[in-house]
Amino acid sequence: MNPCVYKRPLFLLLLLQIIAISFFYHPHPSFDDVSHFISKTPVTIEGRVDSFAVRKQKEDNVLVSVSKLNGQPAKGKLYLRVEKDIPQWKDTLRFSGVLKEPYGLDIVGNFNWRRYLTYKKVFAEMHVQEIQVVRSAPWPYRAIRSLRKSILETFADHFSTPLPQIASGILLGERGDLSPELFSAFQDSGAIHLLVASGGNVGFVTLLTLAFCGFFSLNRRKSLIIALVVAGIYTLLAGADAPLARAYFMTVCAVTGYLLGRNSGVFQGLVVSCFLILLFHPAALFETGFQMSFLATFAIVLVLNIWKIPAQWPSWLRFFAQIFLATLATQLVLLPIFANVFYKVSLIGIVANMFLVPLASCLLGLSFAYYVAELLRIGFLLYFPLLWGLKLFAWLVEFFASFSFSSIMITAWKPLSLCAYYTGLFLLFHFPLRSFFRRCFWPGMVIIGLCLGISFFSPQPVRLYLLQQWNKHSVLVLFPHQTFVVGTELDASTLQASLYRLGRRRLNGVLHLSDRLPKTSLATLMPVDQEITPFSIGKWPDASFFFDPVTVTLRWPLYIDREGAIHTQKGYSGSKEDSVSYCFETATKDFCIGEHGRFVQVGSKIVFSERNKTVLLKI
Repeated sequence: MNPCVYKRPLFLLLLLQIIAISFFYHPHPSFDDVSHFISKTPVTIEGRVDSFAVRKQKEDNVLVSVSKLNGQPAKGKLYLRVEKDIPQWKDTLRFSGVLKEPYGLDIVGNFNWRRYLTYKKVFAEMHVQEIQVVRSAPWPYRAIRSLRKSILETFADHFSTPLPQIASGILLGERGDLSPELFSAFQDSGAIHLLVASGGNVGFVTLLTLAFCGFFSLNRRKSLIIALVVAGIYTLLAGADAPLARAYFMTVCAVTGYLLGRNSGVFQGLVVSCFLILLFHPAALFETGFQMSFLATFAIVLVLNIWKIPAQWPSWLRFFAQIFLATLATQLVLLPIFANVFYKVSLIGIVANMFLVPLASCLLGLSFAYYVAELLRIGFLLYFPLLWGLKLFAWLVEFFASFSFSSIMITAWKPLSLCAYYTGLFLLFHFPLRSFFRRCFWPGMVIIGLCLGISFFSPQPVRLYLLQQWNKHSVLVLFPHQTFVVGTELDASTLQASLYRLGRRRLNGVLHLSDRLPKTSLATLMPVDQEITPFSIGKWPDASFFFDPVTVTLRWPLYIDREGAIHTQKGYSGSKEDSVSYCFETATKDFCIGEHGRFVQVGSKIVFSERNKTVLLKI
């Protein structure tokens, strides 16, 4: 690939677009969005179902594009929860209920449902018991959803758990309910992406169609057009949700560039698709799915075009070498996203995917062929090959996940660290282009040095994060080189995610506020130097504990009365109402945490926690 593609106006415009969105765009509802009618008054809504129903305990959930509200034209998307009826894809429904703001917990480092829906431009949800179908979907959509249902039922009727979930996941991205152990194994082996409706599925279908056309000696142009048609049908069959639609759109742009005979048409197709997606849906930039699909595709196109496999190598060796390069490039480019979103990185995924990706490709074609054979009453011909293939796939996933080093927990990366990493990765990917690499090397090293230098030498203030989840409180205290958790009412995994997001993976102290309230055992998830439980030997009020250079003093609990005055309540009754406060002292900083972690006192200043939110205080 010629590096001149980086000088093209559209690529430079895309970079400016990304920068502008990152700094200046915030998702918000339009003036006529349905969310403006959120109140306690019931409303009647008409809208089209835009997704296949997802089963959640006792309800089915779908996204609905609103067309009318109380008989008047309206716009926007709505997250609909239905108890009795199953909403069907692309049907137009009428239903009544009370609009609500989506539920969300703004706990640093943890999943926020409200924010997730915001990036999808969904600002309201509704819970209803019954729905009325105003207009059925056009027949092509009805045919596709019937075909999808038939495929899923065929797998469920002929195979035992978890094979139907694996087959459905590989073919349609509909993995269903996997056991927690098997789901964790897919994560640890780096194979979870093979069960998700993503660009990989669309890519598999496109490549398999091209290979199939090759058997009939069709020319490249006809093969690509047929592949686009088949991939389009598959995209609809798998739900046509955002990741699939993005991947198909990227494929269309890339193929169009190739058919037009443009230099680096695939790369240019990716740039065009990304630019248009962000132009009409800027919030996509903040979605993890968009970031992963675009970066992974970009890395694969880049590496396979620049890092050439020697032509004299045997074809089978070239095949596995290309898979290794593609897998390695994907793992490297997605490493920061795995760190910042999942806090877990699969180390064995590079090796595992060399076997699992080709096998998944075979199973994708074989599972669909089995379904067709079942319709023709000759499914027994492919039953055992598919059965053994699925069992082999599950066994390999568990085998690779069984190694103690298969995956590691990792903390989130800071923005400057991300800048340095991707600069270094850009240089690595372009290493074979010696002339271009030499021109970029020293500017790249300067950028890396500046990023790491600023990150390392910039002053770090003392930060306090007041976490509250439905009147459960915890306070994270972050000094430059010490980390404390005060109060452990929140779930251990919630606190761990918060700490990993803040770049901390070791605790100097876990300071409990009571000896009677339930305690979260963080020591089972991450290293803890010292754990302090009050009202035990040597741990009564006025006792001090030294964490160089921080001194922590255990105090009788601080409370705030109705007039806003702080007072101390002394005495121990042995009930769960007993609590303590902790005061932190350094050479230049001192503050106290009081009333079960509900507030922080810094001199005369008092900062309170907020319900279901994270409050950041810098000292």
